Amino acid sequence: MKRGALPRASAFAPGSVGNVAIGFDILGFAIEGLGDRVTVTRRAAPGVEISAIRGVAGELPREPRANTAGRALLAMQEALSPGFGFSVEIDKGIPLGSGLGGSAASAVAAVVAANALLSEPCAPIELLKFALAGEATASGDRHVDNVAPSLFGGLVLTVGIDHPRVKQIPIPAGVRAIIVHPHMFLSTKQARALLKGSVELSDFVWQTANLAGFISGCYTNDLDMIRASFEDVVIEKQRQALIPGFSDVRRDALDAGALGCSISGAGPALFSWAQAAHTDDVLAAMRAPFEKLAIGIDAWVVDIDSPGARVVA
Repeated sequence: MKRGALPRASAFAPGSVGNVAIGFDILGFAIEGLGDRVTVTRRAAPGVEISAIRGVAGELPREPRANTAGRALLAMQEALSPGFGFSVEIDKGIPLGSGLGGSAASAVAAVVAANALLSEPCAPIELLKFALAGEATASGDRHVDNVAPSLFGGLVLTVGIDHPRVKQIPIPAGVRAIIVHPHMFLSTKQARALLKGSVELSDFVWQTANLAGFISGCYTNDLDMIRASFEDVVIEKQRQALIPGFSDVRRDALDAGALGCSISGAGPALFSWAQAAHTDDVLAAMRAPFEKLAIGIDAWVVDIDSPGARVVA
């Protein structure tokens, strides 16, 4: 069956770590093995229908304009007028309010699956724009730091919203990510609402230097530069009070050999980068403070240079 004649397709999109400490709203990386699956089926009637939501989703809206996958597909239909509608089934693998890019993954998986049904498929950058419309449904604004890595994979820097430019950043060999998700819910809208609307000039300079140093270190395999630059001086200090035990987790992870440790997206998930030889120690260090607080966690150690979204059936 030729491409574009498919009546149905499924796509998987990975979760992601947004911000990566020093790249608020512009830098993120995909999380290997954790993600959402969305199945899209052609239907004769125009528009979008969400027929099923399964997995770890909890209560998600079935109204397409209030659902990230549904809203992304509506944006696709509004732009392309394909001549048919979409029926959508969502299988959530990412917990809600986890800071692991669940809203972005659903939107990305939806547009990647729907793209397989089109006679003239869209380029990835166009899919990114459609998925951004879906992401805005959950967070209240369009931001790319989860959508772009979920779509493209790896560590991704994205500049611009209306006309985004995407650059995948190389990862130094042997560096892995350790991710810990405490069992608590934290709304992205809530976490964004508490942020100040202005930044001190000294913090702006410091954060800019850290972003530049971090990216430079990735390109030159300079782990000392990455370690020195891996510090968020703007967003983290405003959000850390929302996550019990955060300061202990960060301190202990760094003491155990992490290159850096910060909040994943809006939280409450936390992440570190470390060389492979230190990942077990870093994971144990990040786990211990939550155990003392009797807070359950899920944890992953993953490759950072991992694949993005793809059609799976």
